[in-house]
Amino acid sequence: MQALKCGSRRGGPRPDGSSWPREPSEPLAGLLASLSLRQDQLSISEPPAPRGRGFRQAGVGGSQAKYLAQIIVMGAQVVGRAFARALRQEFAASRAAADARGRAGHQSAAASNLSGLSLQEAQQILNVSKLSPEEIQKNYEHLFKVNDKSVGGSFYLQSKVVRAKERLEEELRIQAQEDRERQQPPKT
Repeated sequence: MQALKCGSRRGGPRPDGSSWPREPSEPLAGLLASLSLRQDQLSISEPPAPRGRGFRQAGVGGSQAKYLAQIIVMGAQVVGRAFARALRQEFAASRAAADARGRAGHQSAAASNLSGLSLQEAQQILNVSKLSPEEIQKNYEHLFKVNDKSVGGSFYLQSKVVRAKERLEEELRIQAQEDRERQQPPKT
């Protein structure tokens, strides 16, 4: 990659009276072309020329700073567009997954919101792996008695056990309704 040159090509008048062109050097022109942006699409003004010998001898010119700022701005734009595209794709995938769950998924999600517990959390509280009414009732009765305030238990834990039982019973009701709908012949 070529280094940007600093010197008399600052857009001022030439010795013959014409102006120097304000075109970027080759590396920057290639970058602009690869990003499909033109230099005139950016609105970064060139800073005033520095005074004194030390600044120019260090190799930092006003046009280099301008091009560096343009590269930073273009890089931020590219990253912003990529982020927006990824966000749109994630939103579309989320919507597709929600549609795939169907109506039962919506009912189950509504039950989770209503009770404040997810299905997995309710199963963990009552220590059940599969949804069977007998196992749910047995574990509920045991945990409710153990957490009774009169035997030194916690009212909070007892209420969690009650909410977990309600959530699992609601899930059983949703599954039973789905089974009934599947068994009915489709209406034409």
